[in-house]
Amino acid sequence: MAARVPSDDELDSGDEVENRTLVSKNDTKSPRLSSALEIGQFPDRIGGRRLFPRRCFCFFVFLIAVFLSVLLALLLFRGGYTAHSDSQIDRMRESELGALYLLKSQQAALLKIWNSTRAVAADVASPVPSAVNSTSATTNLPKLESFVEFQSALLEQIKINKEIQNALLSSHEIGNRTSGTSDDNLDLGVSGAGVDVCKKVDPLASRRTIEWKPKKDRYLFAICLSGQMSNHLICLEKHMFFAALLDRVLILPSPKFDYQYDKVLDIDHINECFGRKVSITFDEFSAAKKNKMKIDRFICYIASPPCYLDEEHINRLKNLGLSLGKIEPAWPEDAKLTKQKKRVVGDIMPKFSSDGEVIAIGDMFYADVEDEWVAQPGGPLAHKCKTVIQPSRLIHITAQRFVQTFLGSNYIALHFRRHGFLKFCNLKDKSCFFPIPQAAECVIRVVEKANAPGIYLSTDAASSETNLLQSLVFLNGKPVPLVKRPEHNSTEKWDALLYRNNLGGDSQVEAMLDKTICALSSVFIGSSDSTFTEDIIRLRRGWSSASQCDEYLCEGEMPNYIAENE
Repeated sequence: MAARVPSDDELDSGDEVENRTLVSKNDTKSPRLSSALEIGQFPDRIGGRRLFPRRCFCFFVFLIAVFLSVLLALLLFRGGYTAHSDSQIDRMRESELGALYLLKSQQAALLKIWNSTRAVAADVASPVPSAVNSTSATTNLPKLESFVEFQSALLEQIKINKEIQNALLSSHEIGNRTSGTSDDNLDLGVSGAGVDVCKKVDPLASRRTIEWKPKKDRYLFAICLSGQMSNHLICLEKHMFFAALLDRVLILPSPKFDYQYDKVLDIDHINECFGRKVSITFDEFSAAKKNKMKIDRFICYIASPPCYLDEEHINRLKNLGLSLGKIEPAWPEDAKLTKQKKRVVGDIMPKFSSDGEVIAIGDMFYADVEDEWVAQPGGPLAHKCKTVIQPSRLIHITAQRFVQTFLGSNYIALHFRRHGFLKFCNLKDKSCFFPIPQAAECVIRVVEKANAPGIYLSTDAASSETNLLQSLVFLNGKPVPLVKRPEHNSTEKWDALLYRNNLGGDSQVEAMLDKTICALSSVFIGSSDSTFTEDIIRLRRGWSSASQCDEYLCEGEMPNYIAENE
């Protein structure tokens, strides 16, 4: 069998804003464009309200002047010489670090001003008392607009400051954090009214799709074997892509051979999305064929073992009443590979086209075919839904009831994978298993940006780990609660639907419930290299709930301590 990196589930035991200068309301002159490194002509009053004393403002301008002087000197120093001795390089680095120090001082001053805007925000935006006439109420609107513009401009300067810091850091090793990473999720340390730092990600204007219009008498038999449920759902999505390419109806696996998908997925929803019968259950296939069920051809995508089938699973297929055709790989030469080749549609059609009524292509979890196309929000197939593969209606409603009961509209969800993850992560070039104190610091940074009062914790960690994590997650001197699903209690009604339908306590149902609660959150923090996390990200993209603050836990960092391998 070709060597491969195991999934996390298998190692489980069971599993612009534009930069502009604000102008006084009565000033009709055109604003002067400011330098990218300047704060600009910020007024010390917004709508007649003093945001900070003039003395502080002068000190703030002085900080900028000092910073620009040092930066100009640094640039002249770097540009005036083409050959440097070691000592000159050292002095250059000292100058860069000096510039970094000034930038951090500027950032501190900017954040101080930002915090003062938060204190005024509620007052500016507050409803006018009933005793005030409508004319007075109208005059409050420009104040609010100006205030929001001021906050936006200030936030832009903080972003620029952070970007300059990252650029200077790119030639230095600072701790264990990967430098030079700059995106929309900069660790700005700002939050609050007026600017939505963690706004929703805009959905794609268009998707690259194909139509799924299967022939009624041609079928693709789905086989998914590797790992736990999350892996199987990825496999199932790839089977749908192949079924559409090959114009075949997809036969969903029997619960005697695979998971009972109708417990966790909305099976009817799949056909409703396409407006036609594109998939059938194994029982429907069995009823139609009676005692003549046969897989005419096995054209295996995975070469070793062919179709990822061992003798046990071959026998289990036969026990379902299926007669099996010859099992052969599409690319026998792949058996010698240590990593699956990337393939495109042009590679697929000649190999998998067949006149056979029922064909199987085997487990597709490790198949690397049109990955970007398949993984795009909404998937690769043309349909009228947000997502095709999604939780059942009962699970979705139960998740909503849990959120209403325990969390409210604004919460962070954290998938904190631990069980079986230490060894799995440490086998990688970059370990994904973080010490609890480091993980807590990373979580706090997201909480500061999201300004959320609580965190939903989806984890398989032991209580010793989660208790320590909770003791370390503080913001402004107050603990940020980590909320986990409680054990079933008949006096609580949020999960009554599941128990009335005999789904309560089912491990796969509870896992899908966890995914759904995470997918509904304002901000999501996932575990890198976890297919459970990837399935949540897929749902968030499809449901348009993904946030610009979504990230993997401690993204861009390495664990500050890594144990040796055995």
